[in-house]
Amino acid sequence: MSQFFYVHPENPQARLISQAVAIIRSGGVIIYPTDSGYALGCHQGDKGALERIIRIRKLQDDHNFTLVCKDLSELSLYARVDNQAFRLIRNNTPGPYTFILKGTKEVPKRLLNPKRKTIGLRVPDNVIALALLDALGEPLMSTSLILPGNDFTEADPEEFRYGLENQVDLIINGGVLGEKPTSVIDMSEEAVEVLRVGSGDVSPFQ
Repeated sequence: MSQFFYVHPENPQARLISQAVAIIRSGGVIIYPTDSGYALGCHQGDKGALERIIRIRKLQDDHNFTLVCKDLSELSLYARVDNQAFRLIRNNTPGPYTFILKGTKEVPKRLLNPKRKTIGLRVPDNVIALALLDALGEPLMSTSLILPGNDFTEADPEEFRYGLENQVDLIINGGVLGEKPTSVIDMSEEAVEVLRVGSGDVSPFQ
């Protein structure tokens, strides 16, 4: 059974954030709040934790995984991005967007889309998520908590905990959130393409 932390959405308790990071580093799978509902996360280098997330969400082989970053300074390390794309990303982060970009060699191969060699990158506008990322000191491998058969992100930990607490190591309750996942913007090619309209305004990318 997983641990269940009540973390203050504006002033996250440092002790709980440190415990959450220890769980991530030891190979754990966590559920944590973002600016677009709850998400599943694990250490980017942990194959076993990634496989658990794939089973929970019943993901296909071509799923675009996401590296959630604390700021844009990590962008150039994990993705190839030209100046025009970088300006667009900078003007819309932090926020509820996932940007699909060509990955660099720093990205573990199992996280890359096998055909396109792309990776999702995003900077969330959520205090708890940013505190986690700051304490972790590197991006978190992540995917929205969209359960099989649904097209919305889970929003209330008190409701979903009983179905998931035996499948993850930690659930962070940061309050009831929205159910719309991120807007997904493909910037891996010359033409920018909106792949999913979610909680982020897509007009800047059209």
